Amino acid sequence: MNPSALAGIRVVEIGQFMAAPFATMQLADLGAEVIKIENPAGGDPTRSTGPFLDGESSPFVRLNRNKRSVALDLKSSEGRAALLRLLSTADVLVENLRPGALERLGLSYASLSASLPRLVYVSASGWGQDGPLASLPGLDIMAQARGGLMSITGTPEGSPVKVGVPICDLVCGLYGAMGALAALSARAQTGVGQHVDVSLYEAGVSFAIWEAGMFFATGEVGRPHGSAHQNSAPYQALRCSDGWITAGAVTPKTWTSFCSVLGLESLVSDARFGTSYQRQQHVDVLIPLIEAATSVRTVADLVASLDAAGVPCAPINRYDSVFEDPHLAARDFFWDAPHPTLPPVRQLGSPMRLSSSPARRDSAGPLLGFDTAAVLGSLGYSAAEVRALESAGAVLCWHEEGVVDGHV
Repeated sequence: MNPSALAGIRVVEIGQFMAAPFATMQLADLGAEVIKIENPAGGDPTRSTGPFLDGESSPFVRLNRNKRSVALDLKSSEGRAALLRLLSTADVLVENLRPGALERLGLSYASLSASLPRLVYVSASGWGQDGPLASLPGLDIMAQARGGLMSITGTPEGSPVKVGVPICDLVCGLYGAMGALAALSARAQTGVGQHVDVSLYEAGVSFAIWEAGMFFATGEVGRPHGSAHQNSAPYQALRCSDGWITAGAVTPKTWTSFCSVLGLESLVSDARFGTSYQRQQHVDVLIPLIEAATSVRTVADLVASLDAAGVPCAPINRYDSVFEDPHLAARDFFWDAPHPTLPPVRQLGSPMRLSSSPARRDSAGPLLGFDTAAVLGSLGYSAAEVRALESAGAVLCWHEEGVVDGHV
């Protein structure tokens, strides 16, 4: 088998909750060695987020797969010294602490880049590293709110609604991973690393492709449309007798086929519905006509008929159906990751399918401090020095039956 795409790249994560851990999960999946730095007093707060599997956080062991855990107290001089020794061997640092937190510990990009010029330093935050909002706490829902997403999500008559997943957190993490890869590519040409600044806020605003197209062209402000598209129809959820489907009949061919499947051929010649944009302008009239036909069909029947006619459609599945979907099973999307104390942990697969260097499937999220002694040992610390650091509270090592991660 060919080596993983990022084999030989060492990434250090000083992250918690979502954005930085999700960024480094992508890099770990692609083969980078990711060493997660955690506070000995409890580690990443996600570890305390349920549901739990024999005391281990179920979300944590999935979000932090393929990583190693080193528990260092960065407020101690010994912990910082160990981190600096580790960073001297690293290619990338990814962090998502509040701006200024690492600077107060002498670990800002400006502080590190002089002695570690090749280091790529990725900072993920709520609002960015500068600007009027930089010092404020920023969580996903705040970024969705301030960034406009909640103003267009939900129904026109309803209260503001956030996207069901922490979309700003997740996409900020993706931008962070992509920024790290771009900076590594630039370093290959210049020999010098750089600072990558990504934020939840700007990640959320970057989605506003249609809304920006409307506002900058006409001054029109985006608004919620439920499941419907802003400019095209039909492109939304449609009621069936036993559930819901989505359909997108927005081209002349698919619109004609869609109407034929539903027995609504008369709509094809209706001037109000001539183009997709015209149909969207009359969507309040159009959708009741369509749902009068869809609501007497079952989801399975209607999806099969639309598929056969070449009309894009899909059932609206709950996650229990998604996690048992035969298509995903056929593509081997889900996999089971080994864990030191738990049965194999079911994982979501990586969407990145590289033909020659596939995504890594190694281990579930690590126990707190599981790799502390091994990593410190690789940096030149003796077993006695590791034990002394642990006695001083500067590090935490995982213990089992008298063994400290390889040191008796």
